[in-house]
Amino acid sequence: MASRSSVTRLFALIALLIVLPGASAQWRTALPEARLIGEGEFRWFGLRLYDARLWSTGPVSGWDTPFALELIYHRALSRDTLVQASVEEMRRLAAGPVDEATERRWAQGMRAAFVDVQPGMRITGVYLPGQGGRFYVGDQLQHEVADPAFARAFFGIWLDPRARDPQLRERLLGLQAQRR
Repeated sequence: MASRSSVTRLFALIALLIVLPGASAQWRTALPEARLIGEGEFRWFGLRLYDARLWSTGPVSGWDTPFALELIYHRALSRDTLVQASVEEMRRLAAGPVDEATERRWAQGMRAAFVDVQPGMRITGVYLPGQGGRFYVGDQLQHEVADPAFARAFFGIWLDPRARDPQLRERLLGLQAQRR
């Protein structure tokens, strides 16, 4: 039979995990001192697709600061839809034409990193300057893309000044408060 102190410790641990959702998230090993910088929601034609949160150790003002971008989905979306939409946005934001071989390589990396999502699922991408990006589904590392150009292009979808949703970008960067 378990001692009373063991049971008390177990309940305290469970309570801590409930109070601090994501506290055990494995991406935090890459950014152990990260704090929430900003958050917002993304809607497309009025449909709430996901909530986004940007985590870092300080302000994200360029591509020299590591950060984590957490997306919590509210709609079911296929991996292929996520990959296709990402490639299209990366192409739209590119400084010049992106060759087919690069697009294929980027799409292949995203297919390995993403899964079909259901409401409530979380995918977190960690940007590591000069290295690339790591992608976590829930708390598990799904895939790492060791390509700095890919990482900048991918995370630019949210952080580039020409992002599709400039208000979400400002909220993520902590430049504008979320309106409810």
